[in-house]
Amino acid sequence: MTLDREQVLRSAAALLSRKATATMDEVARAAGIGRATLHRHFAGRDALVRALENLGIQEFEAALDAAALDEGSAEEGLRRLVIAVEPAAGLLSFLVTENQLFEGDDLNEGWDRLDARVAAFFRRGQESGEFRIDLTPAWLTEALYALIGAGAWAVQVGRVAGQDFPHMIAELLLGGARRSVEQ
Repeated sequence: MTLDREQVLRSAAALLSRKATATMDEVARAAGIGRATLHRHFAGRDALVRALENLGIQEFEAALDAAALDEGSAEEGLRRLVIAVEPAAGLLSFLVTENQLFEGDDLNEGWDRLDARVAAFFRRGQESGEFRIDLTPAWLTEALYALIGAGAWAVQVGRVAGQDFPHMIAELLLGGARRSVEQ
């Protein structure tokens, strides 16, 4: 039997998104494989998290591409992005928290690339007069990530209906980021 690495990663992501402290034994069970098989492919939790990080970066990059942030208004682009990122929100939330354990040169350059794309989008919104200029693009980027993570968690624990995820995140962020007439 051939191990489907991506399926193992998706199973791990689903579990760790719900239970960040899950053990490698629990990850193996969730993936339907033995612990030894899991360890042959991922030497430990760090290796698994690194592989999940690459998956998360790929999924977020795909969401950015699907959102076509350069088209239409920045507000429309933000709404498209939140909808496109929703399927990966739990994994991204886990990775943002887990990524804080890795410091220094170990940070994946993929995050820098994604941050730059999102910040450029917010800068475009500022330059077009849609978004406030007193909030930096970097701050708006972090606020978006935080809202995605909080929204994913709220949906997961049943505090919020999944269908409300895009609306709640976009409206809360836009409510704070939208440039008013007086500015």
